[in-house]
Amino acid sequence: MVERDAPQGLILSVDERARRKQVRRGMRYAEALSIAPDLRADVISSDAVAKAVDEITRCLQGFTPVVEPSDETPGTFWLGATGLSLLYPTLHDWAAAVEKGLAGIGFHASVVVGYSRFRTYVLSRVGTGTRVLESTVEEERAAYAVPLARLDFEPTLVETLEKLGVRTVGTFLRLPPKGLRERFGEHAERLHRLASGALRPPLTPRPFEEAVFARVLLDEPVNDSLRLLFLVKSLLAPVIERLAAAEEAVTSLHLLLVLDRRESLIESVRPAEPTLDAAILLELVQLRLSSSRLPTGVRELELRVETVPASRMQLDLFAASRRRDLSAGARALARIRAELGEHAVVRARLREGHLPEAGFTWEPCEKLETAHARKVRVRTLVRRIHTRAEPLPPLPSSERNDAWLNRGTRDDLGAVLRLHGPYLVSGGWWATPVHREYHFIETARGDLLWTYYDRRRRRWYLQGTVE
Repeated sequence: MVERDAPQGLILSVDERARRKQVRRGMRYAEALSIAPDLRADVISSDAVAKAVDEITRCLQGFTPVVEPSDETPGTFWLGATGLSLLYPTLHDWAAAVEKGLAGIGFHASVVVGYSRFRTYVLSRVGTGTRVLESTVEEERAAYAVPLARLDFEPTLVETLEKLGVRTVGTFLRLPPKGLRERFGEHAERLHRLASGALRPPLTPRPFEEAVFARVLLDEPVNDSLRLLFLVKSLLAPVIERLAAAEEAVTSLHLLLVLDRRESLIESVRPAEPTLDAAILLELVQLRLSSSRLPTGVRELELRVETVPASRMQLDLFAASRRRDLSAGARALARIRAELGEHAVVRARLREGHLPEAGFTWEPCEKLETAHARKVRVRTLVRRIHTRAEPLPPLPSSERNDAWLNRGTRDDLGAVLRLHGPYLVSGGWWATPVHREYHFIETARGDLLWTYYDRRRRRWYLQGTVE
């Protein structure tokens, strides 16, 4: 791998075949070609490297929760192997599983299990496959024999040390740290402290990235594929919005279908390339659902996606495609007004009012405007208010609220479980005096009712519901 596609481009990394032909990091590409005429090199962007690191990290997190990618040497990862004995009988089994998992996503790996961060890193630079060290003595002996040229040290530092006869990790450790600092700088001294164990940085694992998902619980079982597709569409839209904001694109979409008999099915689709286009994903879901025969109806639907960093082109396309056509919306509203009348299309406008029903008014909606997102820290509940409060069954004035709680309300509202309140609203001396005691009622059916007791009329009313 070279820094730029030019004869004078510096070589950043080499494989084993190139290393055997004496090609090293830090050489010019032209110089390396003079040593190995069949050498092949390419420029790999930092985005591609970061994408590969993220992919490998997600793979490794399937074997241990402690995964730390190296910021200095991309392709090096430190893993925590403790506490996994119930899953893997021996460390050999665990190391073999890690290597097999990486091979499954297209990577060759060297997995070394040992006791020291630096020494396991050193041993991972020689050979491939798995290696489990039985003791610290074995680890030291093997690591100290590794040539410095196999490590990702600064090429000029390695070249200078080799001229001084310092060619292995063991001979490097015999050098005095202060002398290294004076002659080669702080970086060389830090490498010496890491190699000797004087500097032991703790593992800083990368946090897990929660899979983006959405879920819906259905009141009645659904076994029609078309209805399921519309449900998936409603779940997918906000997920795509969140992914675009996080600059992620979908690589796989998984549907968990919980059936009426408490069985579950998982259906997965994979687009040809990472995408933020909901239409592409829905087309694949439609094909999968149409080919699947559900034994019973679906009671619960869960959507999960796997993602990778999105390209700039994908984000630009998403931003361009998600703009709403306000003129098309205006034409649709015009057709509604033509069919149902001028007052069929209205919008609510808040206003000052003493009572809930006087706190807003309806006004005609003449044109559509672009919506502006607001940052809401707390998700507020939505109150649906009736045009006119509905009277509830009358109660004797002497009966307490908790007695009414035990009796329940009307059959269509369900039995009352809990009563919250009262919240007093009184006044109106300038017009008609009002004294209301508002309550929120939780019913056995799961409803949250917004009610009040009118002291003047001495009866209960249903103002609306809360969602």
